[in-house]
Amino acid sequence: MRQLSGLDSAFLNLENATQFGHVAGLSIFTRPDIPGYGPYAAWKEQLEERLHLLEPLRRRLAEVPLGLDHPFWINDPDFDLQFHVRHTAVPPPGSDEQLANVVGRIVARPLDRRRPLWLSYVIEGLADDRFAVLTVFHHAAVDGASGMELLTLMLDEHPEGTEIPPPAEPWAPEREPTELELLVRTGLGLVRKPARALLLGARTARELGQATRNPALIATADQVRRSLGGPIGTVLNLGRNRGEDRDPPPPLPSVRPPRTPFNGPVGPHRKLAIGSASLDAAKAIKNANGTTVNDVVLAVCAGGLRSWLQRHEALPDEPLVALVPVSIRTGEETDRWTNRVSMLSTVLPTDEPDPVQRLHRVHDAMASSKDLFRAMPAEELTDFAEFPPPAVFARAMRLSARLRLGTRLTPGNVVISNIPGPRRPLYAARGARLEHYFPVSVITEGQGLNITVQSYLDRLDFGLICDPDLVPDLDSMLDAILADVAALARSAGFSADEADSVTTRKREHV
Repeated sequence: MRQLSGLDSAFLNLENATQFGHVAGLSIFTRPDIPGYGPYAAWKEQLEERLHLLEPLRRRLAEVPLGLDHPFWINDPDFDLQFHVRHTAVPPPGSDEQLANVVGRIVARPLDRRRPLWLSYVIEGLADDRFAVLTVFHHAAVDGASGMELLTLMLDEHPEGTEIPPPAEPWAPEREPTELELLVRTGLGLVRKPARALLLGARTARELGQATRNPALIATADQVRRSLGGPIGTVLNLGRNRGEDRDPPPPLPSVRPPRTPFNGPVGPHRKLAIGSASLDAAKAIKNANGTTVNDVVLAVCAGGLRSWLQRHEALPDEPLVALVPVSIRTGEETDRWTNRVSMLSTVLPTDEPDPVQRLHRVHDAMASSKDLFRAMPAEELTDFAEFPPPAVFARAMRLSARLRLGTRLTPGNVVISNIPGPRRPLYAARGARLEHYFPVSVITEGQGLNITVQSYLDRLDFGLICDPDLVPDLDSMLDAILADVAALARSAGFSADEADSVTTRKREHV
């Protein structure tokens, strides 16, 4: 039995009737040339033979009574793979747009907390002899980096399959703990939390003071830390690395996000749009402009958002603000299946009409944002999630939803994430080749649009998810983003025909 971190628990506590905490990945496979091949049976067999490598698949929540502390993971004594692996299909002709509509309906339903927090749907009926696998995981169980690791463990590097090593020890289900046992463990853990919170607050305040060049804040934090010296401070700091003080960069001015149509209250429905662009083209664009692939992704998203907002007569004079998830993994984590992620805020120059200038402005903004992010105590800020009791946190989230605070006080207009993936082909289910991996992320109150990009082989796979009441024409927004990729490709020296071929968008199949 292992307790969830505060950040893991936060993804549980944010859920309500219209806001969900799960993410998903949509894998598109080409069928192997095997007579009578059945994707559903093959995929279920694939998972079953490697369950011992996929720890999150067989653990479920044990909730502490009254929400007095974060829940625990236990090995599910009633685990049933049949419940989690499901079978469905799209109607002919099986276009990507039809597939996205089916996925949008699936991810608009919460996961059952009485079971391990994942589902996997094998979706047949696609054109071009393809099938899809949609795997849904709760964000409490994995973040982007650990989710990508989980995917690679599910798949094979060779079409003939991979030899799976046997488990080091037999898997054993755990008896569900009683309420009294959970309360006793909670009581023992809560004893140290107030002092830990004070120490963490002092350390965070000092680093914030350094980042903002605030001598008063630094002096106050140092005074608190000195008061926690001696034996008490030694005990509280067991196993914690204070690290070296860092020279901070000049602080960035605060930026208030302008209002847009997708920064409103989130409803219960979801819409997905999927499409691809050439990774090689993105690299050529970044080389021609002295930027990064991530800069290119942010710039084309800014261009697509600008076009969409102009078409709806809703383009603000000020640039938008993007929130960019950043992994803070060190490689030394004792638990690989947990959330180690923070958020970087950056200006998204939707006020710039020229695609090339927009890319350079993104590059400059990201450089400044990264400098400030490195100076800020991201790990300590994340650790603060350990301290609020879940019952208090959940009540605060419900109050926030009722008062629409997320809509009024949103820190950014849109979340944009770029996740690096494998450059080698992967296979599953007796030789089915993975062709695309479209990420399907989460939207929250006040941020009714999320853009996530996953690289795989020589492609960038875009997954846009939204509340369709806020963005009814999500497909046109994706078209505008991909058009901006083509525009930047032309500026990087691609011919018109080459630029038109760097994006893939299958809206219909005849």
